[in-house]
Amino acid sequence: MELKAFNIAFAGLKVGQHQFEYEVDNTFFENFGFEEFNSSSLAVTAVLDKRTTIMDLKLTAHGVVNVNCDVTNEPFDLPVEVDMDLVIKFGEEFNDENIELLILPHGEYQFNISQYVYEMIVLSIPQKRVHPGVEDGTLDSEVLDKLDELSVAAPEEKETEQVDPRWDALKKLKTDNN
Repeated sequence: MELKAFNIAFAGLKVGQHQFEYEVDNTFFENFGFEEFNSSSLAVTAVLDKRTTIMDLKLTAHGVVNVNCDVTNEPFDLPVEVDMDLVIKFGEEFNDENIELLILPHGEYQFNISQYVYEMIVLSIPQKRVHPGVEDGTLDSEVLDKLDELSVAAPEEKETEQVDPRWDALKKLKTDNN
């Protein structure tokens, strides 16, 4: 998938809202060197609200990415539902340092949203990816069986703990000074 498809040529657009649709899969992420998804299928919508001196862009993405579980290494489909707002202004020079503001040089006629789409989707994926079957106990996996087998049981509390009487004397000093 070529990233040119994510260029939005706003110069010829009338004032008002304009909607752009994109289908994103693994070839899109490969352009950024990102290969953590087994597969991906996402629908991205960009709504550009063009006004005379400023533009607002609302990006939304929904779909699924197939990733491996961090506990069992089993692949599973992780749902993605994310959105992002961006304000586009015009200034002396290009500046995209602020995540919510893009400044384009005067005379510019288009901008590319691929970097914003990429970051929005990748940052929406949780750091720890756990198969839903692990959380609800329905996943039958050799890895989970082995983890249960190797887990150490919590030590049982002793009902009557022997406390050195010297500690009681120190605690008394602490409460006497208050």
